[in-house]
Parts: sequence; C-alpha cells; structure tokens
Amino acid sequence: MKALSAIFTSIKRLWRIWVRNESPTRPLMKWSGTKKAGLILTSVLVALISSWQWLGQPDVRPGTPAHFDSFAPIDAVVEDSEALQQKRSDLVSRTFVQVIDDVQSSVLKKKLNQHFIELDLVAESSEGDRIGPVNLTKDEESWLLTSSIEKRELWKTKVRHAADRMLSQGLVTTLAVDQLRQATDLQLSNLGNPGAPSRSLGSKLLTSTFQGRTNLRTDSLRTQRVLEELIRKQGIPIIEVTKGDLITKKGELISSQAFDVLDHFGMVSRSPRPAIWLSRYCEALLSCWVLILIMRREKPSLEASHAFLSLCLLLIVQCSKVWFGASVSPLALIVPPTLIISQGLGTSCGLIWLAISSMLWPVPVSGFGDGRMIIAFAVGIVVAFQAGRLRSRTGLLQMAVFLPIGALFAEWILITTKFNPQNITWGTLAPTSEELLSEALLMGVLLMLAILVLPFLEITFGLVTRARLMELADQERPLLRRLSSEAPGTFEHTLMLCSLSEEGARSIGADIDLTRTGALYHDVGKLHAPEWFIENQRDGFNPHDELNDPLASANVLQAHVDEGLKLAKKYRLPRTIADFIPEHQGTMKMGYFFQRAKELDPSTSENNFRYKGPIPRSKETAILMLADGCEAALRSLEQETTDVDATKTVRSIVESRQRDGQLDQSGLSRAEIELVIRSFVRVWRRMRHRRIAYPIPSRSTFTN
Repeated sequence: MKALSAIFTSIKRLWRIWVRNESPTRPLMKWSGTKKAGLILTSVLVALISSWQWLGQPDVRPGTPAHFDSFAPIDAVVEDSEALQQKRSDLVSRTFVQVIDDVQSSVLKKKLNQHFIELDLVAESSEGDRIGPVNLTKDEESWLLTSSIEKRELWKTKVRHAADRMLSQGLVTTLAVDQLRQATDLQLSNLGNPGAPSRSLGSKLLTSTFQGRTNLRTDSLRTQRVLEELIRKQGIPIIEVTKGDLITKKGELISSQAFDVLDHFGMVSRSPRPAIWLSRYCEALLSCWVLILIMRREKPSLEASHAFLSLCLLLIVQCSKVWFGASVSPLALIVPPTLIISQGLGTSCGLIWLAISSMLWPVPVSGFGDGRMIIAFAVGIVVAFQAGRLRSRTGLLQMAVFLPIGALFAEWILITTKFNPQNITWGTLAPTSEELLSEALLMGVLLMLAILVLPFLEITFGLVTRARLMELADQERPLLRRLSSEAPGTFEHTLMLCSLSEEGARSIGADIDLTRTGALYHDVGKLHAPEWFIENQRDGFNPHDELNDPLASANVLQAHVDEGLKLAKKYRLPRTIADFIPEHQGTMKMGYFFQRAKELDPSTSENNFRYKGPIPRSKETAILMLADGCEAALRSLEQETTDVDATKTVRSIVESRQRDGQLDQSGLSRAEIELVIRSFVRVWRRMRHRRIAYPIPSRSTFTN
C-alpha cells in the first residue's frame, strides 16, 4: 500500500508540475463535470472504433494490404476458393432440382373447385345467359343445361382425376397456352371423342386453372448435391504451393488466392483476440488522454469545446479509415483536420493531433506502404506550421491549391526512388499515376471544404482562428465604428494601447494578433456613457463632480466592464476576446474615488472600490492591463524625460500591479515582465520623437 501511495503521489506531482501549469502561476481553465463526461464518452468511442477490428474479425482479408512478408513453410495443394465460387455460380444459373410443392397444388385444386361452383350456377340459372368461368360454345352450353346433377358430378370427378395426374407431373409457368390445352385434352380422353362438349369444356376449365401457374419449387439440398457432383466430375480448382514461395509482401494487397494459402497454413486468425484488443483499446484511450493533456499544457485557457472538436475530428478519421479500409488516403484524412486544429488552436496543438491520428491508423496503407504515411505526416507538419501563422483566408486557399501539388510531386519522387539495399523500387507496389492524381484532387477538395467549414466551427466551438482575429481587428466593424464616433477619446486611447500591448506581446513571444484584437475591444463598455470618462470630456465638464458620490462614481466605472460584456455577447465576440474586457481591470482599486470616500467616511471598505475581476488569466490580458496603466503616465512625461526615467515610471506601475496580486495567474515570469517594460519604453520613444519646426510663410509671400 505504501508503494502504491508513493506512486500515486509521484503521478500527482507530475500532473501539477508538468501538465497543470504552463508556468508556476498559470492555472488551467476548469471544466464542468458534464463537459468532462462528454469528453470521456467521445474518447471511449474513439478507442472502440480504433480497436473493434480485433474482436473476432480475421486479421487479414482479401483486398487489404498485408501487414508482413509471408512465405510458404511446406509444399501444399490449396483449394482456390475464388475460382471454385465462380464455377459454382456458373453452374447454379443452369443447374437446379425442382420438386412438387403440395401447398401450390392445393391452391390450384381449390381454384378448380371454384370453377365447378361457378359452372353449377350457370347450369341452374333461369335468368338467361350468365357469365361463367370460361367462354362456352352453343354445344357446351346445351350439354351443361341438359345434364343431370349426377352426370355433372361424374364429369367433375373425371376432370379432378386428370388434374391430379397433371399436378403430380408438375406444371411450369412458361408452357404455351395451346400446348397446355392439348395436354389437358389428352388427359380427358375418357370423356368421349375429341370435340365432345364434355371433353372440350373440361379441357377449357383445366387450361384456365393451370395457365401461368406452377406447383414446383427448387430443392436447395438436392440442387447442392447435384452441384457438388458436377464439380467433382469437372475437377476442383487448386493452387500448387512450393516451400519458400512468397505468399504476401508487406504493403501489397492480399489476393483471394494468397488469402486461401494463408488460411491453409493457419496464418489467418478468426478467433477473438482479447489481449490484442485490450492493448489497442487502451492505446487509443491513452492517446486521447495525452492529446487533451498536451493541448491543455500548451493552452491552459483551452475550452472543453475545443478538446471536444479535436476528439470529434479524430473519431471521424477513425470511422472513415474503418469504413473505407485500405483504399482511403492518409493525405485526405489527416491533413484537412490538421489545418482546422492549427488555425483554431495553434501549431503545437495541430502537431500533437497529427501525431496521435497517425499513430492510431488502424489499417496498413495501400500502395507503397509506410512511404505514403510518411508523406502524409510530412505534409501535415507543413500544414500545421503554415496554418498556425497564416492570417488570411486567402493564404489558406493558396495553401489548399499548392499543397496537393507538392504532395503529388513528393509521392512521384518516392515511387521512382530506389529505397532499399536490394535496389527494388517501390513502384512494384505503387499506385498508378491516375490514382495519385485522384488522391491529390481529393486532398485539395477536402482542404477547400475545411476552409469553408471553418467559420461554422468558429461559431459552434468558439474557435478563434488567425483569419477571424484579423477580421475582428478591422476598424470598420460596426462596434469599433461606434466606439470611434461616439467615444473618440476612448478610441484614441485604444489605438495607443494597441501599439503598447502589441509590442509587449511581440517581445515575449505571446499571441500578437490576439493581443491587438483584444485591446481594440477592451473598452467598448464605455459606449454606455462616454461622457463619464475623462478622455471623452470636453470644456472641463466632469459629471462626477456634480454627482459628488464616490461610491456611485465607482459603480459607473464598474459598469463599463459589465456593459462591455453585454456588448460582446450582443456582437458575438469570441470568449477569448471578451475576456480582455474584465481582465484588463482585474480587481484593481479605484484609487481616486476610494480616497474621496475615505475623506467623507474613514470606515469605508476598500472592497466597494475594486473592480469585480477576474484578474488576468493569460499573458495577453496581463500585458493589456500593464499597458492600460502605463499609457497615461507615459503620455504625460515631459519631452526632456530620459529613457531611464521612463523605465522607472513604467516599472513602478508594473510593480504596483504585482504587489496587488493582479499578475498572479497571468503566467508572466520576471524575465518576461522586464521585456514588456522595455518594449513599452521603446514605443514611448517612438511617440515622443521631435519634428523640425518648419517656418510658415506669410500671406504676402503667396500674393507676390
């Protein structure tokens, strides 16, 4: 028990140090129990789909690539099942044994009796001509009307005996009517000479009853015996195998004959393999867990919906591979999802998804085997790096055009290159040029489809792609246009913060696009009352002076955060952008109004004059908080201020935020904070550059 406890403690320590934190002060976003259950269920589905083929299915099948090279251990004669099946199919079409179907015979006898009843009605009718079961001639009608009941019953008995004789011999549906009429007439020879009314009437009744009907059915057992007898006479197709003959080559499609030979030598396993299935299942389940863990390490702000999207894409890939088998293209299945993950979650997440999906490939790759998988993986790496930094959908479309061409060229190079020491080219197992071209076209189409689906995924799963960030940063968007027209002072302040925070993010390798876009929207809440903020006030009028209530003024400042979140929801801003609105203020103290409140009431609680938070939970929002605090101080510095003094000013503001605990969850290290301070000073240096005072010519200069 102590050993198990020590192991558990070590794993828990590893979880806290390596997995749970990207840095010692940056916690993971918490997920609800329902979301965790959904992720677990999806992971279980992925594991089941990846491992189901090991539950009772043959490990090899005709038409699938071989997992290994196999050779005949001894000489043998093997039955060729495909040729035998073809021969059996040819014989079945013209060989069958039929027997009398008693049920159908009974049906036909009942039909004949019904005709007799209808004839009796005609014979006993006093209402003139009555429609009977058959058309009657004058002689037949006269015979029927003048015959006694006893005579008609005797006639019926003889007709029934003739029907029994015909049914015992069997009826076929394809017999011509005139031939059937002749046969029935012959069976009724005991009813008089040919042409006698009783004989012709009976023949008509039997012909009407039996026409187009049969009382025969095929006996499968007797047919099978006949088929086997014919096959034995003609000879069973066989395959002669010599010891050492190559049966299958790894990567080559298994033919029906090769499968028969493998099965003959006991190299095909059909029994359930629980041990292998369990190992494959655990491998897939563990891979899903590792995928989520590494993604959370790379992005501590990872949402459950992002992880769910990654697992769903993995599930789609697994289902497609199982459904289409070896004919499916790794390029077509792996590369498009890698583009989606890299665009939405970054290059590192795209790479780990690519690695996991490649490792879980459940079937061997057709064509030239592992080389095709290597190319797919290499193309996926290119996509992960490119898609992780492309900032426009146009660039993505260009990549969707040129990547399939590059993959096609790489496969062609691989086919024509002698790879192994025996100088055997992979071309012996390679697909044709038409197949490679089709694969490249399919990959291009699926990449285009992935790019078209991206906006839908952005909305559904909350992805924030580079292209989406660039679109949101467009200053002509409605919300930013409102900010520039209704709160111009706030908008200018926003643009200044964009410069500071963007340079700060660049200095430490943070997400520049996310920082810039978040900075543009961080103060949109001031639109609810622009005149209450000093940067938008004119003519020295300050409504806070008339209000003369520090607590009410503090509520107005907090309201710009609350209203900003409402606007973010109304304009459907991504959550990562909306986080900048409350986190750029954190839980900082509203010092000016708190001091005024203390002057009026010394017992005033400081908590009433702090923002509601939360404090910054990412490097990007922390940089914006620091830039927001330093912007006004830097702009107020004198023209003669040196870089050293500016650095001291910035550092004092940053240190005050640190002492207040505002940066505790941001993940910023001391070295990164120092780099951010220096970047702010560089931006300030650009802001305060002097211009030459050009002389303005007098008006007389222009008139002369």
